[in-house]
Amino acid sequence: MTRPLPSTLALVGCSRTKTPTRSPLPALELYAGGIAPQLRTRVGHLPDLRRRVCFLSARHGLVDADTPLLPYDQALTAERADRLRPEVHRLLRPRLDALGAPARLLVVAEPLYLVLVADILADRDRPLVHWIPDPHGWPQASAVLDDWNWP
Repeated sequence: MTRPLPSTLALVGCSRTKTPTRSPLPALELYAGGIAPQLRTRVGHLPDLRRRVCFLSARHGLVDADTPLLPYDQALTAERADRLRPEVHRLLRPRLDALGAPARLLVVAEPLYLVLVADILADRDRPLVHWIPDPHGWPQASAVLDDWNWP
């Protein structure tokens, strides 16, 4: 079995649809729309790859797959994206640095979510980015994960 490429990270836009709960759930279990269900099925049981999944949240900025969250209703606006952008950079930059160069980033999110990672994309040592603007673009995302040898 081929090992997953080590310097890869999946960033997924949060979804409007969430699992109903009164207790916090890990983000990968909370988000129920977009590609989250397929991603959960594919890597949710694999701790090493699960750690390489993050969500771009309209409320929380950048969250790990295992960050406990309650359901919320927050649309991403341009103003909110501008406000969250520095915090997303502060949290994402060390993660990318730890992956080693060249880091590869899969972003599955609508265009406004790119504002959250704009500072990363402007960095001199920016990652190689594969962007899928359709939040339901699982076939395209799955093809990238296949190329990365994610089971």
